[in-house]
Amino acid sequence: MLFLSGVGSRLPDGSGIAGGATEDADGNPQEYDVVAQTEQVIANVRAILEAAGSSLDRVVDVTVFLTNMRRDFPDFNATWARHFEDLGVARTTVEVGALPTPIAVEFKVVARA
Repeated sequence: MLFLSGVGSRLPDGSGIAGGATEDADGNPQEYDVVAQTEQVIANVRAILEAAGSSLDRVVDVTVFLTNMRRDFPDFNATWARHFEDLGVARTTVEVGALPTPIAVEFKVVARA
């Protein structure tokens, strides 16, 4: 089994956050694109799994952390469905007050190796 935690929407090269940060350096809220963030989280999960010899179709459970459920869930869920709907993945989605970096979406993933 593979256990991934804290997978966010940071770009692999470290140059920033896909879809923009949820707040600026002073903590002021900013506009961001939850679809772009979700797509990047999934791309990051895919890259980690493939590097370990696994793939998205071997994911069995995901815990999703959103910082604004009311605003983001519909777009997040539609994006999720494009990648996971036919895979039968168990998912729990919760709202949290904040994440360690100014992102809107983070995954914790369990997958078969």
